[in-house]
Amino acid sequence: MSILRTLYYSFTPSMRLMARRIYYFPVDLYDTILHKRENMIPPKGMVFIGSGDFKKQGLHLMDLLIKHAGLSPEGRVLDIGCGIGRLAVPLTGYLNEKGSYEGFDIVKKGIDWCNKHISSRYPNFKFLHIDLKNDLYNLKTDAEAKHFVFPYEDKQFDCIVLTSVFTHMMPEDVDNYLGQIARIMKPAGKCLATFFLLNPDIERQMSEGKAKFNFCHRYEGYSLMDEKVKEANIAFDESYLSAMLDKHGLKAEAIHHGGWSGTETAPLDFQDVTILTIK
Repeated sequence: MSILRTLYYSFTPSMRLMARRIYYFPVDLYDTILHKRENMIPPKGMVFIGSGDFKKQGLHLMDLLIKHAGLSPEGRVLDIGCGIGRLAVPLTGYLNEKGSYEGFDIVKKGIDWCNKHISSRYPNFKFLHIDLKNDLYNLKTDAEAKHFVFPYEDKQFDCIVLTSVFTHMMPEDVDNYLGQIARIMKPAGKCLATFFLLNPDIERQMSEGKAKFNFCHRYEGYSLMDEKVKEANIAFDESYLSAMLDKHGLKAEAIHHGGWSGTETAPLDFQDVTILTIK
């Protein structure tokens, strides 16, 4: 693990957010003064997930949903861990009046931004703040994801998406979320979820130093990158994930290994992209 990443993980969640605001302050001030930022694009210092171009990343995620999860303009979408609207922004131009979007996240600043800048313009886009504990993002509560019941009725959503969410959740939390997904997804619906997945080929890539990440702290069914900040980055054995899916009546219709492991020549994404369906 890099020295910068180790330093970053040594900060508290609030310190990480503050460090990003300070680092990007000159750029954000410049963009504000010269009106270079679009209305629904947040300042760089407020973006707390992912890296790279916010707008391009959102368009890329939407393209994955359309091509691999069958999202149509009239679909009903649930974005779990919606962050600060990275996917929601492009979907405002894709979903029609019959379509709808729901998103929730544990970082309140992101939800407040989305309600002010997106929901105010698109009433069929709704965002909820859910106060749950996470080593990387929120230590201000004791509420745990493994007990969280999604605030939605059964069989509501055509398309459910989790990008870089299960990569920051412990096994019990993931297990609960998979059960909730199985409950609220329509029988013909699809869930696009990204993971860091381990199998013999990928473990060999890591041991040979060919993978971009190394999950060196092994546990039963999963591995951690950092034992001090456990939810910083988590990788699951493919067999372990398969057992969890089976428990909840789900299956992995497709697994597209990502660029992080170096096993695919033309990966769909940096993380491993899975398409989950009801059995």
